[in-house]
Amino acid sequence: MIRFVSTASLVALLILVLYLPSAYPPQRFIDQLRVEHALTVDFWGRAHAMRILARMLDWQATANQASPLPSLATNPVDSAVARQMVEVNHRLFSSPYFRSIDTLLALATYRLSVLLEWLPVLLVFMLAALFDGALVRIIKSKEFSQHDPETFALHACAAIMTTCAAVLALVLPVTLHPLAFAAVPIAVSVFASRALADFHRRG
Repeated sequence: MIRFVSTASLVALLILVLYLPSAYPPQRFIDQLRVEHALTVDFWGRAHAMRILARMLDWQATANQASPLPSLATNPVDSAVARQMVEVNHRLFSSPYFRSIDTLLALATYRLSVLLEWLPVLLVFMLAALFDGALVRIIKSKEFSQHDPETFALHACAAIMTTCAAVLALVLPVTLHPLAFAAVPIAVSVFASRALADFHRRG
């Protein structure tokens, strides 16, 4: 069941991520990024918002360094081939679909940066939830209580689906309040904690 849910969620996620750039123009994702940055400034304050934006730009710069465009060679034949490859790549990556992918990735990177800003705040809760699940698992094994495999599978699937839904939310061109990103680590840690509590333990 867990394997099926994982595979189905990842396939659905891949289909939707590939579909969105064909359904929305590049400007739609840029406008969405501007709207959410304004919400981030209002919620976190200008200092936090600029740190989130700077982190996103650093990630973008790192990604641009891995550009597939070849460098021009000194050999005449190699230079001609390289120029042709540059022209092909330029036509390909200048198409509206690939420009939409580029702006979609910028929006996703920004939202991921916002999510990362929440992690230090919620880290204590997440660790406490996982520690609680581990303790419940140990107590059940010492009391010879039966671990419920159905409950384990249910909560494990819920954690996987929540993670996939969070990844999908990173690319959807709908307005998300910065507070919404706090729900993701909370929900995943709670589901993971309950799955851990019912994971089979011997001794």
